[in-house]
Amino acid sequence: MTQVSSPPTTGDGEHPAPRDERVVDQRTADAMQHVRGLLEFIGEDPNREGLRGTPRRVVGTLEEHFRGYQEDPKQYLSSTFTDTTRYSELVLVSDIELYSHCEHHMVPFVGKAHVAYIPDGRMIGISKLARVVDVFAKRLQVQERLTAQIADAIQEVLQPQGVGVILKCQHFCMCYRGVKKPGSWTTTSKLHGSFLKSAASRMELFTLIGMKQAVG
Repeated sequence: MTQVSSPPTTGDGEHPAPRDERVVDQRTADAMQHVRGLLEFIGEDPNREGLRGTPRRVVGTLEEHFRGYQEDPKQYLSSTFTDTTRYSELVLVSDIELYSHCEHHMVPFVGKAHVAYIPDGRMIGISKLARVVDVFAKRLQVQERLTAQIADAIQEVLQPQGVGVILKCQHFCMCYRGVKKPGSWTTTSKLHGSFLKSAASRMELFTLIGMKQAVG
């Protein structure tokens, strides 16, 4: 891997160099240069004291926000176990905190995910459902696709009797720019199997989510 090195000190030779001036790989160095260009675009001086470390910090933040590109949700869904009790009723994990970024403006949208499934012999640790939400959320997204990706992945790997995913999110691109409606929320859903075909199963899911919100 190509390494890019800068002097270990600042111009006066006394103080440690900002983090973005230390040895980094070429890919990171290129990304940092793009951040410097954006700082100049908005009218800032990327060389002033307060901003010298910003390019490296921004690149590190982007790596954290979008780590979902480096993860496979199936690695979490494959950790199933056989249910010896033959449980075949609804399993719901509600109010999963969700943080993502819209692909149109690269600004955050945040909210909660409700993820449910009806087992068909195989079950999964409930924390794994939250991890699947996180993997897909840590990518550039639109809420509709994010909802479908979570539900489709669970359906494909677990093959349960039914899957239901409901997201309720607030989009900063709508709240703080454009139409500027900070009180607006967007709700999306994706259903498979029993939740799609059975009105009773669907009503049970919606009722449990509604009850949780009512007491929460």
